[in-house]
Amino acid sequence: MNAIRLLLVDDDPLVRAGLSFMMGGADDIEIVGEAADGSEVEALVDRTRPDVVLMDIRMPVVDGLTATERLRGREDAPQIVVLTTFHADDQVLRALRAGAAGFVLKDTPPVEILAAVRRVAAGDPVLSPAVTRQLMEHAAGAAPGGRRTGARDRIGALNDREREVAVAVGRGSSNADIAAELYMSVATVKTHVSRILAKLGLNNRVQIALLTYDAGLLEGDDGH
Repeated sequence: MNAIRLLLVDDDPLVRAGLSFMMGGADDIEIVGEAADGSEVEALVDRTRPDVVLMDIRMPVVDGLTATERLRGREDAPQIVVLTTFHADDQVLRALRAGAAGFVLKDTPPVEILAAVRRVAAGDPVLSPAVTRQLMEHAAGAAPGGRRTGARDRIGALNDREREVAVAVGRGSSNADIAAELYMSVATVKTHVSRILAKLGLNNRVQIALLTYDAGLLEGDDGH
């Protein structure tokens, strides 16, 4: 199995050194580069081809949010895990909307940061939709009318079965739970999730959860 190629982005050299020491000791992770600012990220990604970017949000020239948006707009975008000192932060929410696969706090135990990188490299989000929803409720409140209307229009592109799966993803259900609830195989659930992502132009399950939240399809709201 090939090692996970990891790029570290943080403006604090001590944080970078600590992360490099911690992550570099893992047999399945290779640190391919470090950046001190978001302005350096795209060129480094071109040169090093990382699988995962561990991205600080607050940096002086180009912040991690802008860098995340730029990277996730690329066809060959690496997965991104946002580093933050705050649990509920509107900038974290914006990074998730831009396509980051999740976030970890800077004081997270090293073993959990390693686990987060491995999960993202395997295509899984770092945080559950339930945590995402708590973040949304704390940082953003209910979706403004314009965003809710837009989200419902986008959900309208899904057929009934896909919509059911999307809402289940938004509630935080695993593929196995969705399969049991909707009487289908796990493989079929995965196919539906892949189709939802493709139809809606989304990157991951976190973004599905965000969209169902924006559309008012969670917390007992059927969206009608």
